[in-house]
Amino acid sequence: MYHAFYPGREWLDTEGKPIQAHGGSVIYVKDRYYWYGENKEKTDGKNGIWHWGVRCYSSADLYNWKDEGLIIPPDPEDETSPLHPSACMDRPHILFNAQTGKFVCWLKIMEKDGRQTETVLTADRILGPYTIVKTGLMPLGMSAGDFDLAADENGKAYYFFDKVHSEMICAELTEDYTDVSGVFSRHFPRSQPPYVREAVAHFKRGGLHYLITSGTTGYLPNPSELAVSEDWHGPYRLLGEVHPGDESHTSFHSQVSCVFKVREREDLYIAMADRWVPDRMDLRYEDYAEWFRIRFAPGSTDEELARAEELGKRLPADGEISTAKARYVWLPFRFDGEQAVLDWQDEWTW
Repeated sequence: MYHAFYPGREWLDTEGKPIQAHGGSVIYVKDRYYWYGENKEKTDGKNGIWHWGVRCYSSADLYNWKDEGLIIPPDPEDETSPLHPSACMDRPHILFNAQTGKFVCWLKIMEKDGRQTETVLTADRILGPYTIVKTGLMPLGMSAGDFDLAADENGKAYYFFDKVHSEMICAELTEDYTDVSGVFSRHFPRSQPPYVREAVAHFKRGGLHYLITSGTTGYLPNPSELAVSEDWHGPYRLLGEVHPGDESHTSFHSQVSCVFKVREREDLYIAMADRWVPDRMDLRYEDYAEWFRIRFAPGSTDEELARAEELGKRLPADGEISTAKARYVWLPFRFDGEQAVLDWQDEWTW
């Protein structure tokens, strides 16, 4: 049994197996926490398997997690399915809709034609079974990347996503949470990767809405950025880097996927993050920021592209990374006024 958090170390479930809930989130249902995410147990970076469904775990103490199985299994028989193991399915998020009594799950799918779409599923129970109700959804007609779902106290729900390689969007959901209503706002316009913000995680504290975003550098980590607003739709004020103590500027070699409040504590918020490439802790952000800048900059010269090619030779490609080996970095927020900071801790308890 665990009695503390150990960020960056291998985390085993109650059966002694590595937890497989990457790009994940935590939801609280009937006195238990449920942690769900991408099951990467069969992904080695070589076999063409991107995922093996969505796996879920339950816990009463946040340290020890029981494997509840695949709540959304893969569909290995249908190569056209968004749940086929070769489909690039990422970052599941689930909201409970009190009005419909349904758990609603959104999945990001990176399509083979370059578009990024959403698949939406619903279930009567947090552990499923889940039924697909929408595929190929392009919210507001946009190619939609990494995202987060959140709801206010009255049940109105919001969908934060990055319009791929462009800007961040906050879109209001329909009453059943299975689509966008058409009301939206735009934030953080950027010219190109690595500057474009993605992997947004929302939380609310003291009447303020917080957004944590990362830059766009694939599985290679970069400096997370914090923004705050009094309203869902902003305007958001930038407060700087979330991990100011990290000299590598890689957010402690991780990427935040979710922030949740611990019910048993008055002011404890935990940031969940994935350390996607734990065997390349030698890399610093400056080692690959230039590669992304040149590759995506319009009008890059042949000389610049040649330089990028040389820089890229020592970088692992996204499709070659064995994400089954990814580790988790869970850290508590420290607040100074409206500023929120994540400090490194080798071991901590709540």
